[in-house]
Amino acid sequence: MMNLDNINTLLLESAGVGLALLDPDGFDILMSNRRFEEWFPDTVGLGKSVDQVLENIDLDKLRSKLSADKPYTFETSFQMKRRSVNLAVTCSRHTHNDAAVVIMECQNISKMKELEYMIESYSKMIEKQNRVLQKEKERTEKLLLNLMPKSVYQELKTFGVTTPQRYDEASIFMLDFVGFTDMAIAQDPAGLISELNDIFTAFDRIAEQFGCERIKTMGDAYMAVSGIPEANPEHALNIARFAVLTLRYIKRRNSVHSQKWVCRIGINSGPVIGSIVGVQKYVYDIFGPGVNLAARMETLSEPEEITLCEDMHRLIKNEFHFSERGEIEVKGFGKKQIFTLDAARSAVQMSNDDMIDNLPI
Repeated sequence: MMNLDNINTLLLESAGVGLALLDPDGFDILMSNRRFEEWFPDTVGLGKSVDQVLENIDLDKLRSKLSADKPYTFETSFQMKRRSVNLAVTCSRHTHNDAAVVIMECQNISKMKELEYMIESYSKMIEKQNRVLQKEKERTEKLLLNLMPKSVYQELKTFGVTTPQRYDEASIFMLDFVGFTDMAIAQDPAGLISELNDIFTAFDRIAEQFGCERIKTMGDAYMAVSGIPEANPEHALNIARFAVLTLRYIKRRNSVHSQKWVCRIGINSGPVIGSIVGVQKYVYDIFGPGVNLAARMETLSEPEEITLCEDMHRLIKNEFHFSERGEIEVKGFGKKQIFTLDAARSAVQMSNDDMIDNLPI
């Protein structure tokens, strides 16, 4: 229970808090302190109902709370000298000599609201920055996955370095376009590169179907491998199938385009070493005799042909048709029996042919 002397003391001493005494029946303002009157100068002289001062006060809810002997709290705001003031308001019922009175206490929470706004704004800014960083991270990961196999990327991401690996069972695909230099000089470079990009994108999709990994492109040259970094017992068959369908795709594209692309393809199976090269600019590459011999096969290939030697022929001879070219001296490898894979007569699963038909040309 609070007596009148205590109320007067509270009104006088609470300079930072706006206080008012309300009539418990009509909620007219009976008394207020200086802070309350500074905020609501129209109340000086009294005689006003509290809902005329605080527009968003809910009188029905106020009555219900006070009847249950519970405080009624809400927040309100108003403009004061071009500045917004936020108040936390608490109304509670008290008695003095069996007479009821309602005390309304108004706390200025403007600084707290400003702080909450700053925290919220900062949180939103951090969230936005995190989204931008996440997108940048995803973009970087996508770029790196285009430069190296996923398992190699995971090793680089986890340990910061990668270890060169030797793969004894791998097959390599090398492709080069005939007369590309003359094409690049004679035609619109932008249009030519756009076509080359479409072709290499189609190659990537074909390679994915057969578990092959594009290693790199070098101008108009395209290099892919099967059997690394994950071992695959069908690495030779997969590279051969990939070669057949890339050649079939090029012929199909040429049938509807005025610009004709003529390629030479060399394939080979042999040991390779896979490793990231470079420190600031990462490039994943493969090295070794298997790669060198595939490159030799590509240079020995005639236009629109797939060339291989006896080393790979032994691995796939039961699955494809071949033509013998005889024994040829191969630089760095001596004499090798050379074969041409007959793509037209070699059957590849019809589902893969459907996939070729669905590639954009």
